[in-house]
Amino acid sequence: MAEVNQQVIAERLNISCATVSRCFTNHPGINPVTRARVFQVAAEVGYVHLEARTGKQKRKGKTTFGVLICSEEEEYYRTDYQNPSERILAGVSECALLNGVKIEVHLIDPKDRNLLDPSYLRLENPRKNWDGLLLLYPFPDPIPNQLALMLPLVSLVEQFDHAGIDCVDVDHYKGISAAVEHLVEHGHKRIGFFTRTYAVEASWSFRRYSAFMEKMVRLRLPVSPKDVINIFPSPEQEMEASIEYAAERVRAGVTAWVCAADHQAYELVRGLAKRGIDVPGMVSVTGFDGIEAPADCPELSTIQIPFREIGATGTQRLVERVRKRFGSAQHVLIDCRLNPGGTVGPAPKKK
Repeated sequence: MAEVNQQVIAERLNISCATVSRCFTNHPGINPVTRARVFQVAAEVGYVHLEARTGKQKRKGKTTFGVLICSEEEEYYRTDYQNPSERILAGVSECALLNGVKIEVHLIDPKDRNLLDPSYLRLENPRKNWDGLLLLYPFPDPIPNQLALMLPLVSLVEQFDHAGIDCVDVDHYKGISAAVEHLVEHGHKRIGFFTRTYAVEASWSFRRYSAFMEKMVRLRLPVSPKDVINIFPSPEQEMEASIEYAAERVRAGVTAWVCAADHQAYELVRGLAKRGIDVPGMVSVTGFDGIEAPADCPELSTIQIPFREIGATGTQRLVERVRKRFGSAQHVLIDCRLNPGGTVGPAPKKK
């Protein structure tokens, strides 16, 4: 098997080896987005920068953060949807550069649920080589708790119960509230909630569902359990079955769906179209993320998450945690905004 080196990364991204090298040495002339893409490809091909790979003693005063991304490779590297982690990593790398911090990115298989599993064994002694740790996306229990005992830890776009874990996330309630208000302004009253299942339980989806229910209660709008898809106690279904059921609920009177994430919403828009249900003519759909629309879909009415700001804020918080190891943990919620698109229209009139 050929050695994985910086040339492989350079060829994947069609950039020079010098640019790749400068990304790993925090050269100030490198664009943060370029650096983020280099780190993403490095995680994909399993490349670790030589200084960490050889196990050499870190230079005195040199700070290094590990970044672990819990995602299936097929999901993480799919090209039909924009990956928010690219923008998160851009914020991470930008803040790391300003603070003189090196970062090392690894992709973690969600099926690995023990620190002795392959994804974690490849990390090569993080307690020795890293000063702090950033987690992206949900991780299976008890991994976050175990990692928090080893290193100062900040979680990005996911909240954990462990008292020692800091978190930087979006304000889920404010975002969902804006989406529901946008639908109500267009005359919608029969609004359902749509999500999907994941390899690791997506607690962010539950938070958005909780925000949805709270907002609906505040507006005195009833929600039928039949209009909630893939949230307990409703049965978990594969995507095609979920879309088929959503179509049935539209025929039963649902005029709008609030989706827990943009990629879910785009799948729903496509699936409804295949079943002869026009969006937004027959039903409206909102998302949550603010990713770019696929070529075959209209721009989604969604909640724009400032992913880059989340990455930068989380990295700055980790810098502070490293400097003050015994300070109390913090949960920071970043503001978000509604981005009106082409998937919300007036509620259809009852026949």
